[in-house]
Amino acid sequence: MENRNFMNKYAMQFGTCMGIFWIIKFALFPFAFTIPFFDFLFLVLTIMIPFLGYYFARNYRNRVCDGGISFTHAWIFTSFMYMFAALLTAVGHFVYFRFIDNGYIASSYLEILHEPGIKQQVVGDTLKQCEEAVNLFSSLRPIEITMELLSFDVIFGALLAFPIAFIVKKKELITMNNNQEENNQEEDNKE
Repeated sequence: MENRNFMNKYAMQFGTCMGIFWIIKFALFPFAFTIPFFDFLFLVLTIMIPFLGYYFARNYRNRVCDGGISFTHAWIFTSFMYMFAALLTAVGHFVYFRFIDNGYIASSYLEILHEPGIKQQVVGDTLKQCEEAVNLFSSLRPIEITMELLSFDVIFGALLAFPIAFIVKKKELITMNNNQEENNQEEDNKE
């Protein structure tokens, strides 16, 4: 039986866990410019996102939905979970870009673009376009950056929810023991 009463509650709970995971993952990003291990760790944690989403959706299916869930229900639950995670992560993004960053990410990208090895690999117009993109990014206010990241996370989560819902969907197992069948027959006979 699909129990939709608890869907928002569990989407918020699992979304909070996912959001904390995303904030921790994002905290590694600035360090990735100077320490290659953090770049690798950031990539590994990013790859883990769909697997964590699957884990939470499967737990929801097994614990709340009695082992069965339709594709639509699974997609809505997973989308909500990612949406709640994105909202929590947006708070972390805003705090970082408002109080901590001070242009660090943009200046780090500009330094990378001006390294001799990169300059030789990137052809003239492409280098100029990359520089313009970084300059545009650095001109954005923290709330604008946060809103861009939030919209990306919500859209990404809704799209990622499709394959997860397809994998998690499962028809409800109808299991009645003999006592339940007998009780149902007795009730039918009484009527």
